[in-house]
Amino acid sequence: MFSQFVRNVNPSSAFGWSSRVGHQTRRCCDSSTDLDQGRILLQLFVDRHFISPGHANVELFKRGVFCSYGPLGTELRENVLSQWWRSMSGSKEQVFGIKTSISSNVRPDADGGRWGHPRLVQPEDVQNKMELEPSEEQNVHMFLQRSPKLRSNLIQGALEQFIPLFDLVNKKLPFGIAETGRCFQLSEDGSRCPEEVTQASLIWFCSPRTSSQWLDHWVRQRLRWWRKFAHAPSDFSSSDLPQDELEGPVSRGVKILYKFPWGQEPLEILSNRGDGELLQMYKGVRSKLLSRDGRKSIPHVLSITGNIDRGLLAFLFNSLQLHKREAAKQKLQQRKVLKLHPLLAPVKVALSIGRGATTELRQVCEGLLRELKEGKISAWSGYLETSPSPLEQLNSKYDEMGILFNVVVSENTLESGLVQVRSRDTTIKETMHISELNNFFCRYISAADNM
Repeated sequence: MFSQFVRNVNPSSAFGWSSRVGHQTRRCCDSSTDLDQGRILLQLFVDRHFISPGHANVELFKRGVFCSYGPLGTELRENVLSQWWRSMSGSKEQVFGIKTSISSNVRPDADGGRWGHPRLVQPEDVQNKMELEPSEEQNVHMFLQRSPKLRSNLIQGALEQFIPLFDLVNKKLPFGIAETGRCFQLSEDGSRCPEEVTQASLIWFCSPRTSSQWLDHWVRQRLRWWRKFAHAPSDFSSSDLPQDELEGPVSRGVKILYKFPWGQEPLEILSNRGDGELLQMYKGVRSKLLSRDGRKSIPHVLSITGNIDRGLLAFLFNSLQLHKREAAKQKLQQRKVLKLHPLLAPVKVALSIGRGATTELRQVCEGLLRELKEGKISAWSGYLETSPSPLEQLNSKYDEMGILFNVVVSENTLESGLVQVRSRDTTIKETMHISELNNFFCRYISAADNM
């Protein structure tokens, strides 16, 4: 059934994750070189199928808003989400995963009559309401206010599941609730239309006396996580939120930042929210909020809210390397390489064919492709290209796609089982037996994970 978003003509911002923070930190960059590099990379995203073409789509992606992704961008996004989830579920701390609805039914007065949130309505329902009561504007407004409210963050859903999970852990602290999903925020480009953002959220419950230490702990953990996958870790940093940027119940906030060519933008916001939201949500059942930590205190809430779309953009910008090389006739050319971390790279291996009987070489590649997929190693079927390119040109293309290795199957493979393996990061070409490839790639990725 077709649905659409409805907003008030004069909405007020009521978001836990505020896009305003990102726009306040945006600044013009004095370095034309950085801006040129930014334009090169954004065009590269389109050319190499990370995002779909179109100026509007590129601008959405640049702003850290969900856009139309190409096959490589889709895979990269899934890899980032997977690693984020793994970092939470695999941590020493107790974290539960949940999945909540993108909308909720609220009372007309639940948000004080304000219209800071996009809502989900059926167009025909609005039309019918206006036809039946064309002069009753107040009734139409009431109808819209009763419509489901699209979430602007994942905090509310976690708070709503607090008591059952609190009982599950026998009211012992600390513990966390993690979720990833779509949220909707009003654009600040003047249109004030809803924009979709992919968020990753951890809501952490701890005792009041340890909340400050836990916030510092999670700041260190999250900064370490972002830097783990970075080619240039120093581009990621943290900074306390100024008092005038703290919203609602937040007493202290910290942002994880990335240095883009146009200025710093926040990737994650970490906040100490105190106990006010729990007390407000669970009025009359205060006894169910008391922990068994010896002091029977109301837990304090810490929130970690990340923008995955902007994080993906940060990893791509951070991975771009430009190398000048001397080509034929003494001409200088620029080699572009996306040195994405092995765990994030959307494609690990490309399979190409060299000289030899094309039909037989393709059969070898097809067998190797099946073997790699069984080992859960993503591969690019370069051998299927109808117009084969020179090997050097193929390597340049795969470097721009961030592919870790290019495996060339040739006539020599048919005779001895040997293939040539070229590394994206070192450009070194090695010869190894085809039977060793799977283990070699698995060891390489595993070693990168443990660094």
